Amino acid sequence: MVDAALHAVEEILQDHPEALFYGQDVGKRLGGVFREAATLADKFGDNRVFNMAIQEAYIVGSTAGMNAVGLKPIVEVQFADYIYPGINQLVTEISKSCYLSCGKFPVSMILRVPIGAYGGGGPYHSGSVESTLATIKGIKIAYPSNAADIKGLMKAAYYDGNPVVMLEHKGLYWSKVPGTEDAKTIEPDRDYILPFGKGTVALESSRDAVDNGESICIITYGMGVYWAKNAAKQFPGCVEVIDIRTIYPLDEAMIFNTVRKHGKCLVLTEEQLRNSFCEALAGRIAQHCFQYLDAPVMTLGALDLPAVPMNMGLEAAMLPNADKVAAKIGELLRW
Repeated sequence: MVDAALHAVEEILQDHPEALFYGQDVGKRLGGVFREAATLADKFGDNRVFNMAIQEAYIVGSTAGMNAVGLKPIVEVQFADYIYPGINQLVTEISKSCYLSCGKFPVSMILRVPIGAYGGGGPYHSGSVESTLATIKGIKIAYPSNAADIKGLMKAAYYDGNPVVMLEHKGLYWSKVPGTEDAKTIEPDRDYILPFGKGTVALESSRDAVDNGESICIITYGMGVYWAKNAAKQFPGCVEVIDIRTIYPLDEAMIFNTVRKHGKCLVLTEEQLRNSFCEALAGRIAQHCFQYLDAPVMTLGALDLPAVPMNMGLEAAMLPNADKVAAKIGELLRW
């Protein structure tokens, strides 16, 4: 995923002289804390790829000014937990500019955000922020789970014209978490664009299981795709996994059709569940698919704690995993 995203940005910078890439530690000295910007400053110079101070409000807010002079920035904050100082700019200026100006002053930008927990990163390097972002109208949100998708969505985001937040799970960057080898894919060519709002079947169920009423579907994204796929190995053919790929716009047609096909659904997230994007999605599924449901729409997420613990034992206890997902699958299949 790191290589595919790096190459996507490099190709954008090659093809579009108006494109810039800047953020925390992405310049020459480091090339990003995950090496996600390695070599870019050397190839394109300090005027196009450069470091910014640890001032997220300035990083995010500056994209409006860059657009005003004809530039198209790709910017980065180091971790999702650092995004909050930039939320004011994202809400007050970036997301509203196109609407309030009747389309005269759109802000086209990509905000890259490494996200998610693994390896004891602790309360300031492990958080999930998709539910907070999903309340902001006027932005698009991607959450790719593999290398091909991150490249295709990065290209789509650049050409979209709207502000886009690209959530990139740092545990998937190098497939560091056991069971996530499928995040490594063949990298698509430079002209590959993956449209926003198009989910995909990450794991297909068997026709016999569906016909016999012995199947369920799991709606998820990011690391949840791998928890779901690994849990499904305990129930061969009985589980279909949908990777939504983008949180907004959301492929509701695919989600609803899949739920109607199976009649049983689990919505899976890494976030804490209370008042989350996934709880809202579960409610929409219940409304639109009620007559097709054979069981309540279930949800699974992290424990409802204020932060991700630094202690790795406590971190593991907080987060979902394949075993927790398997327990939910078994519960649903018994309905």
